[in-house]
Amino acid sequence: MPERDGCIKFIKISVVYFVIGVVLGYYMSVAHAYNLTGVHVHINLLGWTSMTLAGILYTLFPKTEASILGKVHFWLHNIGLPLMMLGLFFLLQGNNSLELLIPVGATMVLIAVILFAINILKNLKKEDVQALFNK
Repeated sequence: MPERDGCIKFIKISVVYFVIGVVLGYYMSVAHAYNLTGVHVHINLLGWTSMTLAGILYTLFPKTEASILGKVHFWLHNIGLPLMMLGLFFLLQGNNSLELLIPVGATMVLIAVILFAINILKNLKKEDVQALFNK
């Protein structure tokens, strides 16, 4: 059986995003600092939820994980999201010195998500799904 590092990386990094999102949410509620809601929401949705679901899909359907699209998706997503969140964090604090990171990171995440969609549409076949349920 081939190594399944890609799906493991997706799931493990999603848990890191989950912890960051929950810690940020905790800080926001304790400090009543709700100006960071945009960062909190994006980390939880694009980090925790999306990455977990991608990892599960890549686990269930190995052809999608093995594709170069899966590897590019991982790196673009995990470089773009922190860049975007760093820029947004500073912007929401009233400092626009890193504002350029928002569109750069967002573009990387957008491309990553489009590549993920292409990967699933191209590499996931009906017989892959049927084989999953016939095990």
